[in-house]
Amino acid sequence: MALATAALAAAGALAATAASAAARPAVIAACTTGQLQTWLGTPGSGAAGSTYYELELSNVSTTTCSLTGYPVVLAVSGAGAALGSPAAHDTAYPPVTVKLAPGGTAHAVLRVTDTGVLPSCSPVTAAGLQIFPPTRAHALSLPFGFSACSSAGPSYLHIRVIHPGPGIPGRSQ
Repeated sequence: MALATAALAAAGALAATAASAAARPAVIAACTTGQLQTWLGTPGSGAAGSTYYELELSNVSTTTCSLTGYPVVLAVSGAGAALGSPAAHDTAYPPVTVKLAPGGTAHAVLRVTDTGVLPSCSPVTAAGLQIFPPTRAHALSLPFGFSACSSAGPSYLHIRVIHPGPGIPGRSQ
């Protein structure tokens, strides 16, 4: 009898462990720079001295990956030198984890302030953007000419957290 009771208890423990493991979602690895391609939804939509663009991050690999938080965005010269300060975080929306299946796209809204309204800015033309996906040390390059500040100071770039879906300029959050 004691042996039967021990066997039933062990079977119950195994079933509880299996149910608990099934209830936990699988951890999906963060996207690497090599898994992503970036592009910009143009034209942007303008409002009160700023233009808003959909910064798109697409999974071009064959493996599902995830993104959480803010990308680091820098304007760069044709020689690759940083222009001004990195994009400041727009904290109006909380970070969420976005699961990107192969071929999936996530977005973050990039706001570019008109450099003519910034007193401490010496405007120059940027050749593009460098985008570092969250927690990644390698950047993706994106050709994009626009007016940028030549030196560090108050940020003229602002980035929102990554959200699911490709987004539509002027309509997404």
